Amino acid sequence: MLAAVDHVQLAAPPGSEDLLRAYYTDALGMTEMPKPPVLAARGGCWFRAGTVQLHLGIETGFRPARKAHPGLRVTGIDACAERIAATGAPVIWDDDLPGHRRFYSEDPVGNRLEFLEPLPGPD
Repeated sequence: MLAAVDHVQLAAPPGSEDLLRAYYTDALGMTEMPKPPVLAARGGCWFRAGTVQLHLGIETGFRPARKAHPGLRVTGIDACAERIAATGAPVIWDDDLPGHRRFYSEDPVGNRLEFLEPLPGPD
Protein backbone atom coordinates (compact mmCIF):
# COMPACT_ATOMS: atom_id res chain seq x y z
CA MET A 1 0.00 0.00 0.00
CA LEU A 2 1.15 3.53 -0.71
CA ALA A 3 1.93 5.50 2.44
CA ALA A 4 3.41 8.80 1.21
CA VAL A 5 5.33 10.47 -1.58
CA ASP A 6 9.00 10.18 -0.70
CA HIS A 7 10.30 12.69 -3.26
CA VAL A 8 9.72 14.14 -6.70
CA GLN A 9 12.46 13.86 -9.31
CA LEU A 10 12.92 16.54 -11.95
CA ALA A 11 15.46 16.47 -14.75
CA ALA A 12 18.12 19.06 -15.53
CA PRO A 13 20.84 19.51 -18.14
CA PRO A 14 24.47 18.62 -17.48
CA GLY A 15 26.40 21.38 -15.69
CA SER A 16 23.33 23.15 -14.25
CA GLU A 17 23.89 22.26 -10.59
CA ASP A 18 25.07 25.74 -9.51
CA LEU A 19 22.01 27.39 -11.11
CA LEU A 20 19.75 24.85 -9.42
CA ARG A 21 21.42 25.33 -6.02
CA ALA A 22 20.93 29.09 -6.19
CA TYR A 23 17.26 28.79 -7.13
CA TYR A 24 16.18 25.99 -4.82
CA THR A 25 18.05 27.33 -1.79
CA ASP A 26 17.71 31.10 -2.31
CA ALA A 27 14.33 31.42 -4.03
CA LEU A 28 12.56 28.48 -2.40
CA GLY A 29 14.41 28.39 0.94
CA MET A 30 15.20 24.70 0.64
CA THR A 31 18.29 22.99 2.06
CA GLU A 32 20.55 20.92 -0.12
CA MET A 33 20.79 17.29 0.99
CA PRO A 34 23.95 15.25 0.45
CA LYS A 35 23.52 12.51 -2.13
CA PRO A 36 24.93 9.05 -1.46
CA PRO A 37 28.42 8.89 -3.08
CA VAL A 38 27.42 6.40 -5.79
CA LEU A 39 24.54 8.70 -6.83
CA ALA A 40 26.55 11.93 -6.41
CA ALA A 41 28.89 10.68 -9.12
CA ARG A 42 25.98 11.00 -11.58
CA GLY A 43 25.62 14.73 -10.91
CA GLY A 44 22.47 16.57 -9.94
CA CYS A 45 21.40 17.71 -6.49
CA TRP A 46 18.72 17.02 -3.89
CA PHE A 47 16.80 19.56 -1.80
CA ARG A 48 14.54 19.43 1.24
CA ALA A 49 12.13 21.74 3.08
CA GLY A 50 10.45 19.94 5.98
CA THR A 51 9.10 16.68 4.57
CA VAL A 52 9.19 17.93 0.96
CA GLN A 53 12.05 16.59 -1.16
CA LEU A 54 12.89 17.56 -4.73
CA HIS A 55 15.63 15.65 -6.53
CA LEU A 56 17.18 17.15 -9.65
CA GLY A 57 18.82 14.51 -11.83
CA ILE A 58 21.08 15.16 -14.79
CA GLU A 59 19.70 14.10 -18.15
CA THR A 60 21.61 14.24 -21.42
CA GLY A 61 19.35 15.74 -24.07
CA PHE A 62 17.28 17.43 -21.33
CA ARG A 63 14.06 19.18 -22.30
CA PRO A 64 12.03 20.85 -19.54
CA ALA A 65 8.56 19.53 -18.79
CA ARG A 66 6.02 22.14 -19.90
CA LYS A 67 2.90 20.50 -18.47
CA ALA A 68 4.08 17.94 -15.89
CA HIS A 69 5.04 19.55 -12.58
CA PRO A 70 5.13 19.11 -8.83
CA GLY A 71 2.41 20.93 -6.89
CA LEU A 72 4.00 22.48 -3.81
CA ARG A 73 1.73 23.54 -0.97
CA VAL A 74 2.97 26.72 0.70
CA THR A 75 2.05 29.05 3.53
CA GLY A 76 2.29 32.78 2.88
CA ILE A 77 1.84 32.49 -0.86
CA ASP A 78 2.25 36.23 -1.52
CA ALA A 79 5.66 36.31 0.20
CA CYS A 80 6.61 33.14 -1.67
CA ALA A 81 5.69 34.73 -5.01
CA GLU A 82 7.63 37.89 -4.16
CA ARG A 83 10.72 35.90 -3.19
CA ILE A 84 10.62 33.90 -6.43
CA ALA A 85 9.95 36.98 -8.59
CA ALA A 86 12.93 38.74 -6.95
CA THR A 87 15.19 36.09 -8.54
CA GLY A 88 13.86 36.98 -11.99
CA ALA A 89 11.81 33.80 -12.32
CA PRO A 90 8.28 34.17 -13.70
CA VAL A 91 5.26 34.19 -11.39
CA ILE A 92 2.03 33.43 -13.25
CA TRP A 93 -1.10 33.54 -11.10
CA ASP A 94 -3.97 31.18 -11.88
CA ASP A 95 -7.41 31.49 -10.26
CA ASP A 96 -8.92 28.34 -11.78
CA LEU A 97 -8.61 26.02 -8.77
CA PRO A 98 -11.54 26.56 -6.37
CA GLY A 99 -10.58 26.94 -2.74
CA HIS A 100 -6.95 27.79 -3.45
CA ARG A 101 -4.64 30.61 -4.43
CA ARG A 102 -1.95 29.41 -6.78
CA PHE A 103 0.71 30.40 -9.25
CA TYR A 104 3.14 28.73 -11.59
CA SER A 105 6.81 29.43 -12.05
CA GLU A 106 9.87 27.86 -13.64
CA ASP A 107 13.24 26.95 -12.25
CA PRO A 108 16.37 28.22 -14.09
CA VAL A 109 16.36 25.26 -16.49
CA GLY A 110 12.66 25.59 -17.36
CA ASN A 111 10.99 22.98 -15.13
CA ARG A 112 7.41 24.01 -14.33
CA LEU A 113 6.48 24.31 -10.64
CA GLU A 114 3.04 24.94 -9.11
CA PHE A 115 2.71 26.70 -5.76
CA LEU A 116 -0.63 26.63 -3.98
CA GLU A 117 -2.18 27.60 -0.69
CA PRO A 118 -5.69 26.58 0.41
CA LEU A 119 -8.04 29.44 1.17
CA PRO A 120 -9.42 29.54 4.69
CA GLY A 121 -12.62 27.54 4.89
CA PRO A 122 -15.72 28.17 6.97
CA ASP A 123 -15.27 27.29 10.63
